[in-house]
Amino acid sequence: MDKNSKIYIAGHRGLVGSAIWRNLQQRGFTNLIGRSHAELDLLDPVAVREFYDSEQPDAVVLAAAHVGGIMANSTYRADFIYRNLQIQQNVIGESWRHGIKRLLFLGSTCIYPREARQPITEDQLLTSALEYTNEPYAIAKIAGLKLCESLNLQYGTDYIAVMPTNLYGPNDNFDLERSHVLPAMIRKAHLAKLLADDNFEAIRADLRRRPVSNLDADTADRNEISHRLAGFGIYPDRLELWGSGKPLREFLWSEDMADASVHILLNVHFSDLIPADSDVPVRNTHINVGTGKELSIAQLAETVCRTVGFSGEIRWDSAKPDGTMRKLCDVSKLHSLGWKHKVELPEGIKKLYEWYLSDK
Repeated sequence: MDKNSKIYIAGHRGLVGSAIWRNLQQRGFTNLIGRSHAELDLLDPVAVREFYDSEQPDAVVLAAAHVGGIMANSTYRADFIYRNLQIQQNVIGESWRHGIKRLLFLGSTCIYPREARQPITEDQLLTSALEYTNEPYAIAKIAGLKLCESLNLQYGTDYIAVMPTNLYGPNDNFDLERSHVLPAMIRKAHLAKLLADDNFEAIRADLRRRPVSNLDADTADRNEISHRLAGFGIYPDRLELWGSGKPLREFLWSEDMADASVHILLNVHFSDLIPADSDVPVRNTHINVGTGKELSIAQLAETVCRTVGFSGEIRWDSAKPDGTMRKLCDVSKLHSLGWKHKVELPEGIKKLYEWYLSDK
């Protein structure tokens, strides 16, 4: 693609989409298009088709998705499968119907079996049962990558699917009920520190910026605020977190993910991902994107608290689910395609907390 190619980024205001937008701009691409949810509802097939009719993009990055942490995935199972299937069907389907040859689809490493061999290679897809807590979301993402692969095989498109590990970075979701583990920990540790410092003015400012349902930051008294925060395991002397703290996780800075995505969009083609042996079935052409490094959730919590400056106790509620016990990507294919991560986790946590404090 040349620098004037019209590239549509679905989800351009989200964690990864906004980072991909910035990365493309830094590389000199000037003809980028995006639409907010208010401007274009990706669940509406008519609206999506009309958008494609009018804009006629040259390439598409599908970074839009309905996402959340283990609590949200467990509670809103129907939303996670329905909305993601609908978004993918509309965006990928209209890309194909409008003759767009180049598309990058962003999935998730939750597509892999709960008991997958570690580190997880791409060929372990569909080899055994999924993790129950995020099964609906995983099934939707598997459908998306298989749609891309199948369109490539039948119609000669060049749609590449990438499966990122757990992502974090600027524009992350810090909602106490719906966010992923790392941003949730950062916000909880931050609020616990403010409670310990008896800084209710800063707590109210935080709750105005990111409200908690049925809690008015301006009218609620200190006891009510403290009671609501306690419901999320946030206390002045401790944090109470879900699970045992034993699961191992891998984390990737969102701007690294964006750089990997753009590298693949510009340099990697479907033909690079299919077996040289014509007798081997073509499957699992997606690409894992991660660091190949992991740590326990307990170690993560300790690092976050140290970064934020909260010195209270960390308690684990083993009655709550852990999710998959280990989920480490094998990134050999990614490395062979010429890309490796740059930001290590301690540096990334510090950068994200600084961003959180500056995001007023």
